[in-house]
Amino acid sequence: MSQTPRRAELLPPAPGPASATHLVLMPSFDTGPRVYQTVAEARAAWSPVWVVVDGSTDGTAEGLQQLAARDSGLRVFVLSHNQGKGAAVLHGLQQALAAGFTHALTMDADGQHPAALITSFMQASQARPEAMILGRPVFDASAPLLRVRGRRISNGWTQLETLGAGVADSLYGFRVYPIAALVRVMQRQPWMRRFDFDTEAVVRLAWRGVKPINLDAPVKYLRADEGGVSHFRYGRDNLLLSWMHARLVVEFVLRLPWLAWCRLTRRPPFQA
Repeated sequence: MSQTPRRAELLPPAPGPASATHLVLMPSFDTGPRVYQTVAEARAAWSPVWVVVDGSTDGTAEGLQQLAARDSGLRVFVLSHNQGKGAAVLHGLQQALAAGFTHALTMDADGQHPAALITSFMQASQARPEAMILGRPVFDASAPLLRVRGRRISNGWTQLETLGAGVADSLYGFRVYPIAALVRVMQRQPWMRRFDFDTEAVVRLAWRGVKPINLDAPVKYLRADEGGVSHFRYGRDNLLLSWMHARLVVEFVLRLPWLAWCRLTRRPPFQA
């Protein structure tokens, strides 16, 4: 195992009393030193913050555990091996549900997501606890054009699969979920454990009648010299997304009569 990367020496104090219902949940895999800054920024905005280290071999698990030992608002879980983003999120959600939390804001550990908007997203969730609060990405010049264009395809399929439920972006992982509903969805099938998590989560929650509320949020693609780390692989992950949408479309066709009836009669969909 590599040596522990340089870490933030001190985390800022929590902004008032810790929330007993809403927490920040951050999966992390070999993010390098950037994870410490991301955690510090999240802690400056919210308490508590939970990090699930998904089998990292870069030494950050040890560094984060050292930070958590000095900060009661930070909790760190370490998985023995890499299982994928969705699996790491599910581990955190199950722990959060057992601890009595009702909602979790998920965000990436690599610095792409706007920690400054944590409070406003949490407030939106507290005002509408029955909904999922979804980030609608606002791209700057750092965004790879291929990825910006490619996500339009996934978003188009998502609009079809949800019968136009109003999901503005299916891939942006900065969002607040109702924990119990998402855990039930994930425990009922074996998918959603890797990069397919973000999209399939919103589709299946929409099928359950969880309404999306979209809020603008900037996304930043950091360069390597800025500490940016990406585990996205165009071939592998696009194949995974294609397989995911193929499955979802088949399920959507089977559900279509009932979903259309629910839409027309304004009744909640069955708990699928």
